[in-house]
Amino acid sequence: MQTRTKKLTVLAMLSALAYIVMVVGRIPVIMFLKYDPKDVIITIGGFLYGPLSALTISAVVSFVEMFTVSDTGFVGLVMNIISSCSFACTASYIYKNNRTIMRAIIGLIAGWLLTTAVMLLWNYFITPIYMGLPREAVAELLIPAFLPFNLLKGGLNAAITMLLYKPIKKALSKSHLVSEETAAATTGKMNIGTKLVSFFIIITCVLLILVFQGHI
Repeated sequence: MQTRTKKLTVLAMLSALAYIVMVVGRIPVIMFLKYDPKDVIITIGGFLYGPLSALTISAVVSFVEMFTVSDTGFVGLVMNIISSCSFACTASYIYKNNRTIMRAIIGLIAGWLLTTAVMLLWNYFITPIYMGLPREAVAELLIPAFLPFNLLKGGLNAAITMLLYKPIKKALSKSHLVSEETAAATTGKMNIGTKLVSFFIIITCVLLILVFQGHI
């Protein structure tokens, strides 16, 4: 019972944190498309407790977002859940049965690529509904706008998750909010090369955002 209570506490904390970083961390990228880092927190929840937990955090955050800061209503809710889950649930599903650094990397890359493909498809079908644009006009935006945005978004989410997962898990362990089994689950250490690649991806994505915004 105590372990279940701690799990619910951590999931509630992560949901609140994901909502906060979504509100304060929104960055305009291309046209009406904005990046926010909530999927990083959702993925960390999935790495800790599995893909169902990632789905739960995503649904809670997207539901609260719909009633607070979003102006896209139920359509936006659905699109947010699809986007977050295609990344976070994929990564955490691949990672859950073999908790190594390499599996985490493979899971994050798979989530990155799957999200890009999934969101191209769903933007083609759904964006005309809530943007009031002809589907032909949206189709013309898939490659020049939606594709680079989702590649950039997935790259940032993957790189930031790699850098933050272990420190956050360690902090939760020291606070006795995660069990020793969960805290010690990941095997292997993230070497300097992996860290450098993560920093390189983040820097590259930030520079691309500045380019898209016209600051460079």
